[in-house]
Amino acid sequence: MIEIGSRSQRTLCRAVDVPGVGFITGSHVTVRFCPAPVDTGIVFYRVDHRRPEPIPALASMVTGTARRTTLGRGVHSVTLVEHALAALSGMRVDNCRVEIDGPEPPGLDGSSNKFVDALASAGITLQSGKRSIWTVEQPVVVRNGNASLSFYPSDDTELKLSYLLDYGPGAPIAPQAYTEAITPDSFQHHIAHARTFLLEEEAEVLREQGIGRHLTAGELLVFGKQGLIENRLRYANEPARHKVLDLIGDLALSGVQLAGRVVAYRSGHPLNVELARTISEMMRRNEMPLRLAA
Repeated sequence: MIEIGSRSQRTLCRAVDVPGVGFITGSHVTVRFCPAPVDTGIVFYRVDHRRPEPIPALASMVTGTARRTTLGRGVHSVTLVEHALAALSGMRVDNCRVEIDGPEPPGLDGSSNKFVDALASAGITLQSGKRSIWTVEQPVVVRNGNASLSFYPSDDTELKLSYLLDYGPGAPIAPQAYTEAITPDSFQHHIAHARTFLLEEEAEVLREQGIGRHLTAGELLVFGKQGLIENRLRYANEPARHKVLDLIGDLALSGVQLAGRVVAYRSGHPLNVELARTISEMMRRNEMPLRLAA
């Protein structure tokens, strides 16, 4: 990994609450985003427990990637963190104490929009510490079957993400793609509104497992054989945009700000987290002082 630039670290000006109902449990829950000191990173706390323990938002803390990303173990765990993490990363909030009084953040409308609105209302302030920006020296590729995720080097500090979605011939979701250079402005206006989605048969399996029984098709993007059920798309390629949103949240688990080009083909949380882990391991293995790219 090469340090290609830096900027001032950022945190919130004040704490802000976002209440709602969890997608998984159906329970009422509130997440509170709080300012945090330099070099804290993003750390979750389950404040519904008497003695909350820190749950750092790092790839090493991931204990589940089945349809969502889970951090921590047992009572000191929080699931479906990717939408909140995407909001923090997309808005470049580097240091934040995230207090949550349940096992998951509120699901809201399946996007990051209300989290972004809350962060913007709290205000973001510069801090004295430096936030380094990193790129790779050579392309890094992770694969699983016909899904792949590739990270290419950059000679500037821009991070550009591309997602190619393809469920195969005859699928109710048409093949589509989305590419965006990630900045707070582009995230807030082009990505944060994209909602989570699933196929009707996937929704039925989750219901049988007791997950999301309180939800209706109108509250999520559910695609049946004839297309979208009881809902309307915000963008023609909203599923691909949401995949980019998820990728931003999962890559935040690398613990560093990245620069370069990331190209995803059919990837999901398992591959996203694998790339975050790979980046974390590459950072750990750096044995010599890191230099700024020429």
